[in-house]
Amino acid sequence: MATDWLGSIVSINCGDSLGVYQGRVSAVDQVSQTISLTRPFHNGVKCLVPEVTFRAGDITELKILEIPGPGDNHHFGDPHQTELGPSAVGCQVGISQNGTGKLVKKLTSSSSAPQNIPKRTDVKSQDVAVSPQQQQCSKSYVDRHMEPLSQSKGFRRRHNSWSSSSRHPNQATPKKSGLKNGQMKNKDDECFGDDIEEMPDTDFDFEGNLALFDKAAVFEEIDTYERRTGTRSRGLPNERPARYRHDENILESEPIVYRRITVPHSLSKEFYTDSGLVVPSVSYELHKKLLSVAERHGLTLERRLEMTGVCASQMALTLLGGPNRLNPKNVHQRPTVALLCGPHVQGAQGISCGRHLANHDVQVILFLPNFVKMLESITNELSLFSKTQGQQVSSLKDLPSSPVDLVINCLDCPENAFLRDQPWYKAAVAWANRNRAPVLSIDPPVHEVEQGIDAKWSLALGLPLPLGEHAGRIYLCDIGIPQQVFQEVGISYHSPFGCKFVIPLHSA
Repeated sequence: MATDWLGSIVSINCGDSLGVYQGRVSAVDQVSQTISLTRPFHNGVKCLVPEVTFRAGDITELKILEIPGPGDNHHFGDPHQTELGPSAVGCQVGISQNGTGKLVKKLTSSSSAPQNIPKRTDVKSQDVAVSPQQQQCSKSYVDRHMEPLSQSKGFRRRHNSWSSSSRHPNQATPKKSGLKNGQMKNKDDECFGDDIEEMPDTDFDFEGNLALFDKAAVFEEIDTYERRTGTRSRGLPNERPARYRHDENILESEPIVYRRITVPHSLSKEFYTDSGLVVPSVSYELHKKLLSVAERHGLTLERRLEMTGVCASQMALTLLGGPNRLNPKNVHQRPTVALLCGPHVQGAQGISCGRHLANHDVQVILFLPNFVKMLESITNELSLFSKTQGQQVSSLKDLPSSPVDLVINCLDCPENAFLRDQPWYKAAVAWANRNRAPVLSIDPPVHEVEQGIDAKWSLALGLPLPLGEHAGRIYLCDIGIPQQVFQEVGISYHSPFGCKFVIPLHSA
């Protein structure tokens, strides 16, 4: 009879869409094929409604968790019976292929939630048995009242698994033995053996809890404590930590002295390196005296010309593209350099630079006007330059009309200002401005008037002169003057070059 199962605790699985419901059976309607549960739980959470009703077509699996005994007095409407008992015997209703219902033994333990997972050690140690009266009653209920439900879609899904899992109460179950299985069971007990607590039905309020933390007050309290005790374990909240480059030392033994070079008559023009070292400019008279003293100590003009040519050629090769432009795969893209030189020492420095560029597979075109008498230094440099693949021209008509990659300007000299009025000089300046190639000036003088050729880069020797804006970006090269030579002319000198021979200078 359907009324005999009222008050039983059942678990109804309605599939993935509806989930699992648990509760006490309050009504079974054979006509409409429905079953009702009172005080239901949905997926382990207590439902807000007091009663739910299920159709037979929505039910995938039905498990009987507790069958009221003949002496039990279960009132499903009693508010004291809303929670399940501490332990109960669970039975699973299955439908075989011939429509005969069977009971499957299943132990469940519940506390506050409708159904909890017991520990495996408890299941192993307990003996579960179903009385013959309960089994006969369950079979009678299945045969008489649940047979129409077996024809539904939901019950036909799992009848094979239910039938195969049915066993007689007195039938022995084979037990697996072995150390490995025992270890696996112990691990399962540690992971899944705890009782499942009731899950909250509301989401955690992260923003509300974060607003309860007053960060400013906490930092103020920590700062007050550190000032009182004199400890310092961290920086202030608004204090940014120092950042270091890959080439900077974190531990410093001595404070950095940025002004390592001092001159006797300091000019207003000063420069500084990438490292922040101050490099003062010197007058032309002091610079000339420095070179004269260095020559007297053995740094001859030939050595100075060679050192200047090497440094200037290294800078020019970098400006031309370096290894990206000058490699064996780009022999069809040889860079072209036009070298404009005058009949003085600055011109000899340019010829030395052109010789080194020609040795590095650069197409060099040297312009030098014809003179009756040349300096010995120029004659020697021209003799060496003629042994290279470079081209020497004395007429501006022989210079290329198309733009070149770089123009090196060595036309100017501080002692021969009258050369600026010569026709060849003006023609060379006009060609350089018309060619529109970037210009590199080597050892340019300080002009009171505007220069004819605006340079993009200028290379100074030893110490810079107070060059103006028309000199472009200033670079400084080391020509090998010893430190005692600087001291002899009254300059306190400490090398700012570091590991390089050519360094950039920035206007202060």
